[in-house]
Amino acid sequence: MTISRLCRALIAAAAAFIAGLSSGHAQNNGPGYVVSYVEVAPSARAQARTMLRALRDAGRKEAGNSSFDILQRIDRPQHFVILETWTDAKAQADHAAADSTRQFRDKLNPLLVAPYDERPLVAVATRPSKNPGARSIYAVTHVDFVGAKKDEGLAALKQLSDATAKQAGVQRYDVLQQTNKPNHITLIEIWRGKAALEAHEQAEATRTFRAALLPIGGALYDQRLFRLVD
Repeated sequence: MTISRLCRALIAAAAAFIAGLSSGHAQNNGPGYVVSYVEVAPSARAQARTMLRALRDAGRKEAGNSSFDILQRIDRPQHFVILETWTDAKAQADHAAADSTRQFRDKLNPLLVAPYDERPLVAVATRPSKNPGARSIYAVTHVDFVGAKKDEGLAALKQLSDATAKQAGVQRYDVLQQTNKPNHITLIEIWRGKAALEAHEQAEATRTFRAALLPIGGALYDQRLFRLVD
């Protein structure tokens, strides 16, 4: 079967899923996710790493926190990502408003070379994660759909998520939707190592999704690779 025929089959199989999607903003009736991008000057990366680890350690102790991790980009180690999961919107809001969070942002600001980019999200598709190992690779990917094609794109991602869950080496694969820009999607992936990630990228389901994305995507498929900060 050709990729074009697979794309048509994927969209047809996802029709029921599309029908159940909301056409408005993403609703947050469950856990809240936050992905924040931090870019500092190369000379400040060690200082920023220390500050981010302190933020993580404090955040993990706060009421309603389910997970709080810091990632450091492999090819550009002055770039970081903060991954937060909260039990609900109130816990997330309380953390954002806390004095310690504001003080962290104030101290970090002089080190930044780009604005602190914080994105609140809700789950489209998630599954229990496996504990990552020392060689695990994190992929954080931004997917942008043309507004009118959002539901079609989400259906295609749900199909990809279902297929990816069966692949060897996957430790996490979450599809998250930005609450204030519901056509913006973040994929949070953890792979056992580089070989597992490369096998996923070459898998039929991934290639089918990428082919389906091309005519409905609003921006380049932006994948960045990271390691977990211990």
